[in-house]
Amino acid sequence: MPLRILLVEDEQIVRQGVRALLEQAGFEVVAEASDGREGIRLAEQHRPDVAILDLAMPNMNGTTAARELGRVAPNTRTVVLTAHRGDEEVLAALDAGIKGYVLKTEGLADLVRALQEVARGHTYLSPGISATVVEASLGRRERVEDPLTPREKEVLQLIAEGKTTKEVAQILGVSVKTAEFHRSHLMEKLEIHETASLVRYAIRKGIVKP
Repeated sequence: MPLRILLVEDEQIVRQGVRALLEQAGFEVVAEASDGREGIRLAEQHRPDVAILDLAMPNMNGTTAARELGRVAPNTRTVVLTAHRGDEEVLAALDAGIKGYVLKTEGLADLVRALQEVARGHTYLSPGISATVVEASLGRRERVEDPLTPREKEVLQLIAEGKTTKEVAQILGVSVKTAEFHRSHLMEKLEIHETASLVRYAIRKGIVKP
């Protein structure tokens, strides 16, 4: 029985290409999503074996989505397919429960192997990033503690994408007053008091695309 795959990627042409390659390789793509929030809904509905996530996506990025997927579909394992290879991105993804990290610069064989290994309960990292993670985990590079909670990152991403407080409230399913509190608390915590500076911070941390 083929592995059932959920594909979450915001660029349609990339998503279509990856889907075609996966189906040729014998996998079953049960659903597609263009952002993390839609991906969570589809994962809860379809219960795929593995979800493939891009990291940089609108509304909810791959790292935040992976955390939420672990809650709503605990038996679905997650693999990141991304161009980002920095220490912070890789380590944050692993902290979020991601079991596979595949670089888009690698070939189909690397993604196939990642899916197979992750489905068996193993962790898989593309050869190009393995050394980075090992060095960081051994303490050879000082790791900067992330000051933001997953919820605060979610709010930051929406603000950085230009959402109004009312839109943030609607997306998160909270009151406008609560959304405003999140915004104010975020700015105070980061000691950033201008929206433009928040956007720059979000880009620097890989939470949104430039």
